[in-house]
Amino acid sequence: MKVCITGSTGFVGKGILSQLLAAGHEPRCLVRQTSAGKLAGSGPVSGKMEVVEADVTRSETLTGKMDGCEAVIHLVGIIREIPRLGISFERLHYEASKNVIDEARRAGVKRFLHMSALGSRAGAVSKYHQTKYRAEQYLIQSGLNYTIFRPSLIFGPEDKSINLFAKMIKSAPIVPVIGDGKNLFQPVALENVAQGFVNALTCAQAENKIYEVAGPERMSNDELLDTIAGGLRRKIIKLHQPVALVRPMVRLMERFSFFPLISYLCCRRITQAMPSRSLPTCKLSLSALRMALPAI
Repeated sequence: MKVCITGSTGFVGKGILSQLLAAGHEPRCLVRQTSAGKLAGSGPVSGKMEVVEADVTRSETLTGKMDGCEAVIHLVGIIREIPRLGISFERLHYEASKNVIDEARRAGVKRFLHMSALGSRAGAVSKYHQTKYRAEQYLIQSGLNYTIFRPSLIFGPEDKSINLFAKMIKSAPIVPVIGDGKNLFQPVALENVAQGFVNALTCAQAENKIYEVAGPERMSNDELLDTIAGGLRRKIIKLHQPVALVRPMVRLMERFSFFPLISYLCCRRITQAMPSRSLPTCKLSLSALRMALPAI
């Protein structure tokens, strides 16, 4: 199947691209001019991959780029905003998604797979989840045959969360923790998320469905840190910081790229309540998480 994919140069995108190629699909990667080099030599069958220049934030650059494709996998998203660079949730989550959806409709694409996030829903507190939810709604109302994935915390090579925790633990024995450490996570492996996307391309039961994707084991923030520390064979002391004291600083500093991303991630996840229902559809165990960490 010829599949158009956005966000293929990112952490999740690379994982999905690899499995698309392994399954015999023919990806057409829409990338910005400055990012094309990131896909050089992507896997042993990279010859079947087509790289096309486009910018999802500029609708005119998408015209005709999906012609001949049977499916679209839309992955573009950001974790935090950098206003001075024009990087915002509104622009990258909603407006870019709208551009991609509109072009997919024009091109007559049969399947549209969309990456959202766990916690996206009406009435969400954060702009991150609000814009993710609005993009979902635009897709649902577009008339396209869709599947929406809302993954939990994804871990794997080059992730922006577990690896950051690991680097922090390796740098010092005292680890600051925002909140009481009891907020829950349900990490899921990148390879499982990628397989879900690839399987959904040809799975009729997945059509017009929304999936909340998480690992089968819930763990608190403290337990997650202890697990990572155990995988790294390190002992740590957790220093808990009240959310009320940390939140103002995070809001003030999050716009600067030098500000530790991990502080923003923790504060956002703690202050944004998650749904009580979670679907353990992907295999994950604490032992699998531990095995992944010594290589960091």
